[in-house]
Amino acid sequence: MILTTTNSIENHKIVDYLGIVTGISYNSSHSYEGKKMSFKDMFSMKKYYEVYAKGLEKIKEEAFQKLRDNAKGLGSNAVVGIQIDIETLATTNTLIVSITGTAVKVAV
Repeated sequence: MILTTTNSIENHKIVDYLGIVTGISYNSSHSYEGKKMSFKDMFSMKKYYEVYAKGLEKIKEEAFQKLRDNAKGLGSNAVVGIQIDIETLATTNTLIVSITGTAVKVAV
């Protein structure tokens, strides 16, 4: 499946617009692969950012997979105009990744 942030795909003709699709995923920013950060590790900025980045990457990949699944459910073979939004829930350590795009069918 072709995924792009642009509204068109070079060398491909969009033959049908199937609808808007989303993929949403969330999790605590202080956990990665089921391991929670210790209280002591939260004061190590290197460790904190390392776990935060790995956790965010995992959440983002889950959101992209949900986007692909939703697009395939519409019979799409590409998603154009993708936008990624990363938010934190107020007063928590929870990250939310929301990915939105337009599911299309392109001529192959």
